[in-house]
Amino acid sequence: MEVRVLGAQDIALLQNVTPGLFDHPVRPDQARAFLGSPLHVMAAAIAGGDLVSFASGTVLLHPDKPPGVFVNEVGTRESHRRRGLARAVTEALFAHVRAMGCNGIWLGTEPDNVPALALYRALGGAEQVIAGFGWDGAFDLD
Repeated sequence: MEVRVLGAQDIALLQNVTPGLFDHPVRPDQARAFLGSPLHVMAAAIAGGDLVSFASGTVLLHPDKPPGVFVNEVGTRESHRRRGLARAVTEALFAHVRAMGCNGIWLGTEPDNVPALALYRALGGAEQVIAGFGWDGAFDLD
């Protein structure tokens, strides 16, 4: 099992991921754009040439603040859960963005997502209740 941050050279790995890890099939145009941008980061656990867990984030820039990071998603194949992989890829993501000079990492999850809450609490995150607002299907689950 290898845990590392993906780069543009990993496009084939991302495009050929076995179905079931991401919510939808990987779109080649989006995969290239994601891996080709320094503002998008994905740490992944790789087993047998396939992704089994990932944590992705987006670097947020603003003129009056240092760069921060929004964690987009953390996911692990059902067959590989409860092995510490979500923690490993999230820690790899955090280490990478901190080394990039990012200051302030945040994310959101549903209040009933018990596994995610356990992971983020175990990672020492400061829990904050916030109101979320979405437009144009931002909170649609499919």
